[in-house]
This record gives sequence, structure tokens and C-alpha cells, in this order.
Amino acid sequence: MIKGIYLRRGKEESLRRLHPWVFSGAIERIETDGCPAEEGEIADVYTHNGEFIARGHYQIGSIAVRVLTFEPETIDDAWWHDKIASAYSVRRTLGLVGSERTTCYRLVHGEGDSLPGLVVDIYGSTAVVQCHSVGMYRSREAVARAIVEVTDGRINAVYDKSAQTVPYKAGLDARDGYLIGECGEKNVTVSENGHRFVVNWEEGQKTGFFIDQRFNRELVERYAAGRTVLNTFCYTGGFSVYALAGGAAEVCSIDASERAVKLADENVKLNFGDDAPHTVLACDAVEYLKNIGDRYDMIILDPPAFAKHHKVLGNALQGYKRLNARAISQIRKGGILFTFSCSQAVSKELFRTTVFTAAAIAGRKVRILHQLTQPADHPVNIYHPEGEYLKGLVLEVE
Repeated sequence: MIKGIYLRRGKEESLRRLHPWVFSGAIERIETDGCPAEEGEIADVYTHNGEFIARGHYQIGSIAVRVLTFEPETIDDAWWHDKIASAYSVRRTLGLVGSERTTCYRLVHGEGDSLPGLVVDIYGSTAVVQCHSVGMYRSREAVARAIVEVTDGRINAVYDKSAQTVPYKAGLDARDGYLIGECGEKNVTVSENGHRFVVNWEEGQKTGFFIDQRFNRELVERYAAGRTVLNTFCYTGGFSVYALAGGAAEVCSIDASERAVKLADENVKLNFGDDAPHTVLACDAVEYLKNIGDRYDMIILDPPAFAKHHKVLGNALQGYKRLNARAISQIRKGGILFTFSCSQAVSKELFRTTVFTAAAIAGRKVRILHQLTQPADHPVNIYHPEGEYLKGLVLEVE
């Protein structure tokens, strides 16, 4: 058991500014009861002089403590209930709770909801939980109970999908499965802004659907009328469905995964039937963009995270530059380019500079029409700007 984690002199300043992480390099010593510090346990953090400053989950790695509270309060079932209730209240304010047009949304967004290491997405009456820390994984049953209690029966099943997100060195033998209730179906149809999508949280990427692009997909719908659209890295075809809803003349969805393009086609047919002007290709998007000519006047670039940590930032920026340069150089005159980065290590300023460089390489005149980010159910803790992971630009290319 950890008696206390004591910081080096002066290393408490970020915590006084309510930043929710304690880095291992800030720690002077860890006092225990004689046993080694156990990853995932609740630990109190003190200044060099012994003043209590925070309480959170201890973990092995560069981030040594993820702060749950800056008060010396008990972390029990009542505490979890209050935190989930606070997050649920925000989503009610956003008009997401009980909406028939949108039945999928994010209930908990890690540090943005003062629950670092925890993500909870709602799909109809099922909550899908992903834990990114050992402490949250060990608290998952308390989280599940709180979700069901707080939502007053709207959520009656909680699925844990943490096997691929918890630290693999922790030896947890984590396995995905239901913590409470059961859905009974692997493929569930949800609504987003009135559009329907099939979601499979057991086998799909992340929690089953990329909820964070909801508002940006609406913008695609607004610009799509009469355009020939290329949706790269399409996954389940979210942008493709919105483009067709906006009156696109033709949409091509491409992804390296055969399963992904099949799902994209299924979602298009679910909304528009078999005769929609939609084609799919299972291929590498970067290679496909080499020789597209001026066939498309709307291109969507929504690649997976190129940089999951700063060590590979340089290579990631080169990847974004190459991808955007190819799209900008070949998009039809007057075309609209939606381009995104979901890499937390890439700041919005750095992403914009990289796209600027790509435009210069392509030698085209480019206007920024919109600067995009994640929706309000993915809130950013003002004291944790790292939570603003999704960056996007809408460009008009002359």
C-alpha cells in the first residue's frame, strides 16, 4: 500500500494549476507500508513539505499519477455516482439524452470529465467502457453500476472493451465482455442526426463508431451538393452517408480494410437503398491519391493517428504533409478538402503549419473556410489542453 507520493521541491506548480497528471520525474520518493507500490491503487500526492495536494491512480510509466480529485475525499461508490452524474448532466444539457435523432454519444471523455483514463460511449441502451489505466480498469465495476443508476434505466447494459487499451505490461489478463446486462445483438443500429449506422462494439475499432466526427460530418453534408466526393480512410462510411444526404453526385469510399468498406456500403444501403451513387474500394489511400487526376471536387482525409506519442512526431508530420499535398495538387478547381488529424501529439498550430507546407508544395491557392475540432460531448479540461486531440481544416482550393 502507498502511504504517500512526495514531489520534488517546486514540482507541485502544475497541480496547483489543476493539471491532472503527475509525471514520474517530478517524484522525489514513494513511501509504502513495506510492500512495493501496486499499480492502479489510490495514492495521495504531497508537496516536498508534506502538504496534501491531490489523490489519484498510481501507475508505472511517465505519467505516474492520474489525478481523480484535488480534495482529500473518499473514492467510493458514492463518489463514482457523483462523477458519472455530473457527466450525464452535461450531455443532457447538450440535448443528447433522450434524443431520437441521435442515439449515440460520448458520456465520459477522460480528463475532460475529470475521470482520466476512462472513456464511455453510449449506443442506444448500451454503454461501452474503455479503460486506459490500471486504476480505471480496477474501478470498472463501480463505474458500470454508477452508469446504470445515474441513467435511471435508459442504460441497461454495460460492455467493457478494455482488453486492447489497458497497459499490456500490467498483466491484467483483461478480457472484453459485459459487466452488467447484455445486448443480445452484435450489430445494433443507432441514429446520428437522423442518419442510421450499424455499430458492432465487440468487433469494431475503438468502441464501434467514431462519434467524435458528428458535427464535422454535418458540415460535409452542407457542402456536398452536386459534388464528386472521395472519402478516404472511410471506416464505416460516416462521411459518405452525410455526403449522399447532402446531394453528392457520386461518392467513393476507400479504406485498406475489406471489412471497413463492406460496412460503409451497408450503411449507405441502410440509408439510401441499393441505387445510391456509391462505390467502395479496399486499397491504400496514400497510394490511391497518387493518380486521381481532377476527378474529385470534394476530398475527405481522416486518417488514423499518425503519431500516438512524441517520439514519432517527425515521421507523422511527414505523413500528413505527403497526404495533403497529394490531395491538394489533384483536387478539381474550386474543390473542398476536409482534412483531419486525431494525433494528440500534433497541436492544431503544428497541423495547420503542416497543411500550409503541403499547399505550398502543391502550388495551389488555398483558403481556410473552417477550423474544426471535436464535439461538445468530448469536452476539453481547460487545465489539460492535451485533451484537444482532434484538429481539422476545411479548405477551398482554387
